[in-house]
Amino acid sequence: MSPEELARTLAAVLAPSLGEARVDNLRVLTGGASRATWAFDAATGSGSRPLILRIGPPDELHAGMELEAAALTRAGAEGAPVPTVLVASNSDAALGNPFLVCDFIGGETIVRRIQRAIDDASRDSLLTQCADALAAIHRADPNGIGLTAADPLQEWHAQLDEMGDTTATFEWAFRWLAANRPPASPKVLVHGDFRMGNLIIDTDARPARLAAVLDWELTHSGEVYEDLAWFCIRAWRFGAPRSLGAGGLGSIENLLRAYEAASGSTLDRAAMHWWMVLSTLRWGVICRYQAQRHLLGQTPSVELAAIGRRVCETEFDLLTLLEVS
Repeated sequence: MSPEELARTLAAVLAPSLGEARVDNLRVLTGGASRATWAFDAATGSGSRPLILRIGPPDELHAGMELEAAALTRAGAEGAPVPTVLVASNSDAALGNPFLVCDFIGGETIVRRIQRAIDDASRDSLLTQCADALAAIHRADPNGIGLTAADPLQEWHAQLDEMGDTTATFEWAFRWLAANRPPASPKVLVHGDFRMGNLIIDTDARPARLAAVLDWELTHSGEVYEDLAWFCIRAWRFGAPRSLGAGGLGSIENLLRAYEAASGSTLDRAAMHWWMVLSTLRWGVICRYQAQRHLLGQTPSVELAAIGRRVCETEFDLLTLLEVS
């Protein structure tokens, strides 16, 4: 539908939450690989409210919009910084695709800009805030909202096998993971893609503030280590030194200690190392998959081809991690 038609339909969709409203300043935002994102203002009798519209494909492979909204709401109830959801639907009846509308949260998501804008005190504070946010997410009730649960080791091996292409390093890593798997820990609500780039940072605050955790389409039921380790792989440091292994903000050990303080739990460092290996391997499989999309002509893209070249980076990271195992 045209932007004008979308604005009129949005106003009707928002009526149960906001009453009579007019949609102004509707515009497409950049970013978001799997879902389109629009920003707009909802003008009501009490003023103007900045909002975000996320639209997903009808054949959604990840968490549906209603599940994403439920996860956001439950995490927010435990104190995680998340936008308030006004309405979400898996149906395509209203807007032609599943959708979610939530509050707009100001701040910065581009990691290079964040790195340039913050000082050491802000890094330390943000590291603690990230640990607090993860602890809040993991406290949320995971039951009754339709979260899926899968064996991540089997899942990522199956995805690599489906491509019919592998490397000796990847296969060695899979064998090491199978032979050294730690005991399972309790299942919790997992964000699934908690990392720099999916966090809105208020860089004007002193110290900088974690304003919101975004992009919940990979939410599922899993272990706390999955979110913690994913945050710490080298790809999400965006060039920061190894000493800032936790998202380019601080050391991995400091992140784990902050998480333990926030959650009241004790983390197994050996289990964390195992999940670091799996998370790094997961990123390698994702890089290979993105290259496959380009090579098979599904999505011709120089960007996807370039991401495929990062497979060798993950091999190096895996060898480094396995060397100290």
